[in-house]
This record gives sequence, C-alpha cells and structure tokens, in this order.
Amino acid sequence: MLQSRAVPLAALVLVLPACSVRRLAVNSLGNALAQGGATYASDDDPELVAEATPFALKTMEALLDESPRHRGLLYATASGFTKYSYAFVQQEGDFAEARDLARATELRTRARRLYLRALDYGLRGLEVDFPGLRERLRTDAVGAVAGTRKKHVPLLFWTANAWGAAIALAKDDAELTADQASAEALMRRALELDEAYEYGSGHDFFIVYEGGRSSVGGSLSKAREHLERSVALSKGQRAAPYVAFAETVSVASQDRAEFEAMLNKALAVDADAVKELRLSNRIYQRRARWLLGRSDELFVE
Repeated sequence: MLQSRAVPLAALVLVLPACSVRRLAVNSLGNALAQGGATYASDDDPELVAEATPFALKTMEALLDESPRHRGLLYATASGFTKYSYAFVQQEGDFAEARDLARATELRTRARRLYLRALDYGLRGLEVDFPGLRERLRTDAVGAVAGTRKKHVPLLFWTANAWGAAIALAKDDAELTADQASAEALMRRALELDEAYEYGSGHDFFIVYEGGRSSVGGSLSKAREHLERSVALSKGQRAAPYVAFAETVSVASQDRAEFEAMLNKALAVDADAVKELRLSNRIYQRRARWLLGRSDELFVE
C-alpha cells in the first residue's frame, strides 16, 4: 500500500533548511513513496497495516506542504487514503452495523470524508498536467480526460475509485451524486489506456457501478462481463471481483446460490499466491466471510 522504508526519513527531511536542498530531499522521498507500496500490499497482517498507515499518510501530507505539485506524492496520497478508508474505516462500519448503528454511521461518515480527501489529492495530481480539469469534468467528462496518457492511469484509477466510493456513501448528497459521470469517465479512460493495471481492478469498479444501478440505467449483464474480464486479467488470483459481484449483482437479482458460490470462490483464492495481492485478498476474504454470515438478511426466501 505505502512504502514503509521511506517513511522514517521524513523526520530528517522536514527539518532540513528551507532551501533547494530541502526541496530536493522532499522530491526524492516523494518519488520513493510513489514508486513503493509493495511492503504494505504484501503484508499478511491487516491490523498491523491499519495501525501503521495513518502515520505514513500524514507524513505524505506534510511532504506535500513542501512540494504541492509533486505528481507522485499526490498519487500515493490519493491511493493511500482510498485504500485505508475502504479497508479500515468503511468496512469496519459495515461490520459494526448489526451491533451498533450509531458507530457504523460514524465510521461511514468518516470514510466519506477520507474518500473526499483522497479525491482532492487525485484531482490535484491530474491537474499538474491538465489545469482546470475539475471544472471541465463537470461539463464534458469524456472530453476532459481525452488527453490523458498511460502514465496518468494510476491517478485516473485511484481518483475514480475515491470519487465512486464517496458517492456510494452519500446517496443523500445530490451535488456529489451528480458527479457519477465524472468518476465513470475517469475509470473508463484508465481501462482504455491500461486495462491490466492493478490486475484488472478497473473492472471491479464497473461490476459495482453497473450492478448497483440495475434499476436506474445499470446493467447486470454488463456487470457480469466486467467480472469475467477482471477474473481473466488477474488469472483468478484476486478475491475482490467475486466479492463485488456477489454483493451487488447476486443480491440485486436475489440469486442466493450464485451469491454463495461467488463468495466461496473468493475464499478459495490462495491469498499468498501473489505477494503484492496478499493484503488485499485477506481484506476481501474477511468481507466474504461476513457476507456469508448475512445471507439470511440479504435474501428473501
């Protein structure tokens, strides 16, 4: 998720004299953070990562105060806040709902704020090369991203994910909900430029996007097509697409057998087969077990 070996250097960087040497050090550390992530992603202890990540995120924010247009740092901060919010804030809210609705609501509200913070960093990163992108997205989302290239895919991907996640948690916010087309355009462009990025995870976005809107313009058949592409690109080594499909399409169509089959496929994934997918697989397998435990609530027999 984030490159832990670079973080301890921040204490030194932030006390360097305010001169070009300091800026050089900040940019060098920013490059290291942006290019890293394997240490966290390959960890097999989600709780340890949950405790370590906030310090890393605040470190990156401090570095951005020194170098506010560092594209790599903006990407790392956007992606880091998005991952942290889903895995350790929103999901904990979901797990808490049955026993403490107030706590669940509090966590989901916090998750939305963190997604919006991630969104801001992502848009700032894209605006390094495309000034005024935020405003253009509101009037011509497809045209606004047409000039992006493969090097922009990480920012397109994580900005879209942050935006989509915030929208999903703010269905009562008409202004934010109106931004769906912008989030969609960012992720579609990311898929056009590099469909295999993050093992095809861009398709997971559309599993949820299509499956979650089946009654208002979405398409369950398109969601299934995205599932197939996601699984193919990851060679079945990611639990996430199965969980996303079960939670959206299978529940929407009230197909309990399919729901359980998908979640069992997620649980059958070898979490250790691909080192950089280890943490993600553990997080999604935990969600799969939780969803299976809620089967009686989700399906009307």
